[in-house]
Amino acid sequence: MMAEPAAALGIPLRLLAEAEGVSAAQVIVDQLVGDHTDLADLRAVTAGAAVVTFDHEHVPTDHLRALAADGVAVRPGPDALVHAQDKGVMRERLGALGVPCPRNAIVATRADVEAFGLPCVLKTTRGGYDGKGVWFVRSADDLETVAEPLRVAAETGVRLLAEELVDFRRELSALVVRSPSGQAAAYPVVASTQVDGVCREVVAPAPDLDPDLATQAQQVALTIAGELDVTGVLAVELFETDDGRILVNELAMRPHNTGHWTQDGAVTSQFENHLRAVLDLPLGSPAAREPWTVMVNILGGPSDQVGRLYDGYPHAMARDPHLRVHLYGKDLRPGRKVGHVNAYGDDLDDCLERARHAAAWFRGDLGNESE
Repeated sequence: MMAEPAAALGIPLRLLAEAEGVSAAQVIVDQLVGDHTDLADLRAVTAGAAVVTFDHEHVPTDHLRALAADGVAVRPGPDALVHAQDKGVMRERLGALGVPCPRNAIVATRADVEAFGLPCVLKTTRGGYDGKGVWFVRSADDLETVAEPLRVAAETGVRLLAEELVDFRRELSALVVRSPSGQAAAYPVVASTQVDGVCREVVAPAPDLDPDLATQAQQVALTIAGELDVTGVLAVELFETDDGRILVNELAMRPHNTGHWTQDGAVTSQFENHLRAVLDLPLGSPAAREPWTVMVNILGGPSDQVGRLYDGYPHAMARDPHLRVHLYGKDLRPGRKVGHVNAYGDDLDDCLERARHAAAWFRGDLGNESE
């Protein structure tokens, strides 16, 4: 999704693709198939490049330091990115900065989990994604379910993090972007809905969010970006608690699913601003174009309904000429994110209905064709 604004700006991209024909490889001509954990592949793909940036956080920190030592401009740099790679490091740093977070502690044994207190959430500090590497421990009976993660962690050296099970009203996301020269911009704070650990939909801006709390969320995100020396997009995922507080849940240092609404709903998309930031160009406006934008992810439907996503175009486009559809060129699998739709306007209920209907249609939950 960075390829489109890069083409418009005349910025050539080179891709390290994990396999032939993956989504980005379908739109970026200059590409190398390789492994992001292989330093030789990383050196090959970055040779002669002005900047290297990422669409996930899983490139080994030591490899990023090696690239930086070679003279490659790594943005965000390894000292920043490690806070998105390792939840334990992130919690320690945010705690030192006084950023509001859930109560947390590193645990290694069942006794540690019990001493931390139940209910809690257990997370692997590295490698978790879309709900993977997360275990809910609500009672003593659930402790049996974390015996295996604790054993694996002990064998691999990957730490486990226990966090309090937060009683929250909803999840928010504060997206900011920052350049090496220190210029920063903050997008409107959005509300996101997660189902089974996967983002289902995003509403921009978050409905009925207290303006002071929205400002606080943006200030928290900007503080983190500045203190951690982040370059590019930073998504700060937050809990809004029932008693009117915000707590930082996760960090992502890349264009993020909760910012996909910006492709059609903001003056400058997160993808263009990420490119501008890592190249230290002046940032574009993050302002919303319309009062409301709703993004709904298109997920692969039940296996017996999986067909061709493109078959959804005639109905979705004819029903809603203002709808914006973004498909990723991915193979269909049940539950896999394969695209998203954006609907925008001045009526939130209308935007929600339009985006949800279109996503359901593509998913194979056909809805009412007469609508």
